[in-house]
Amino acid sequence: MFPRRSRMLRAALAGSVAALALSTTACSLDATDDADAVRVVIGYQSKTINTVTAGTLLRAEGQFEKRLAKVTERTGQRYVVEWQDYDTGAPITTGMVAGKIDIGSMGDYPLLINGSRAGANPNTRTEMLSVTGSSPRGSLNMVVVKPNSSARSIADLRGSSISASVGSAGHGTLVQALDRAGIDPNSDVTVQNQQPQVGASALESGKVDALAQFVAWPGLLVFGNKARLLYDGAELGHPTLHGVAARSSYAQQHPEVVSAVLQAQLDSTRSLTEHPRAAAELVAKDSGLPAEVVYLYNGPGGTDFNPALKPGLIDALRTDVPYLKSIGSFPHEIDLNTFVNPQPLQQAYTDTGANYVEALNRAGNTSVIKGHDPVCDRAVDNSATAGELWLRGADTTQPAATSTCLLRAVKKARAAGKTIRAAYVTDPVLGTRWFADKAVWLHDGDQYVAFTTTAGAEGYRATHPGARPVSYDQAAAEVV
Repeated sequence: MFPRRSRMLRAALAGSVAALALSTTACSLDATDDADAVRVVIGYQSKTINTVTAGTLLRAEGQFEKRLAKVTERTGQRYVVEWQDYDTGAPITTGMVAGKIDIGSMGDYPLLINGSRAGANPNTRTEMLSVTGSSPRGSLNMVVVKPNSSARSIADLRGSSISASVGSAGHGTLVQALDRAGIDPNSDVTVQNQQPQVGASALESGKVDALAQFVAWPGLLVFGNKARLLYDGAELGHPTLHGVAARSSYAQQHPEVVSAVLQAQLDSTRSLTEHPRAAAELVAKDSGLPAEVVYLYNGPGGTDFNPALKPGLIDALRTDVPYLKSIGSFPHEIDLNTFVNPQPLQQAYTDTGANYVEALNRAGNTSVIKGHDPVCDRAVDNSATAGELWLRGADTTQPAATSTCLLRAVKKARAAGKTIRAAYVTDPVLGTRWFADKAVWLHDGDQYVAFTTTAGAEGYRATHPGARPVSYDQAAAEVV
């Protein structure tokens, strides 16, 4: 594909797909630990990159420790922070219920399970404090198949063996997608309950026919030519999110710690929004994921990192409860009116001089591709059509007003002998940001349009009979 990429990919994929051992790091804000230092244990998922503002990026930038240091300056109280890295949200919930993890970040379904399990006993109760990342249509979860699979849509998975982490948001997307296609997820397919990296290996070895997971696994496998995107979760049109939860007893005992972590999340959110590529590089370094994959999701037009607990997102959580009950993952009723606690986040906004109401009412993604398209010589002002080109060695990425403009930029860069690190397009129907060279392209009149899946492209052709399929390289070569 691109020069040097295969070597980087082999190393990155080897580290990402292999089983990950628990990583625990403790860092004190002083050279020595005192017996009276307050200990705070953070559970996070380094490779679940929609939690980076409360996980990988937050840790790498040291924002939480900086905020706690200010508390120490004011009060003299010292703190010891311990970061624990996990593959999924389930072990974080187990740790929180056991009182061994104080604050954790995870996806929407794990958050609900967290609140349900912890809420069974008033002493273990937890509360949701913020959103780390969200997608209004559900593009954070996807289903992938092997590159040479004959499957063209989710309907083709009848009779297949599918890897998923049961009870995860990725599994929920799979169940809903199969149901819409008229496939019984309990009898018409075989679901293998596997951790993401185990499922990735199973897909590559042919032990399963498909993999249903949350980010960044689908993008990672497709980027490494290990898989092809079959189903974009955005087809469901159902919001998905990741967020932060804390043990209620710990939050009551140490409100200053909760305040510090939420203020630090706002710091990291601002950092990511203002400097998305630098943030992606930092997350890539600490997570072991390729920077191109991190930037797919963490770059402008990808995940919305607005921390606000929007009513629409909370309503989406309510509609997720029946699914969790149906698979037996909901041992205790949950009252979202008490589980979701917006007061600490509202106070964090006030304390940092930010406007929570503005964040709560903000429509659309916090970060979008914008600027001036130098190839088509026009403003990039429509997030539904915008693309982005990342050239190796360039100080900044190059915005593209449309997919056609992006192809022109790719053609120009190739002609100049420049190396393309990554190119991104936006699906015109679903709004999902995706790799241009992995998209399904159509030539429609004098324009080129790119879709995340074959099914999406075929749906477009049904109403645009003049559109013809073209490969990415073909389109980049013939565009004028």
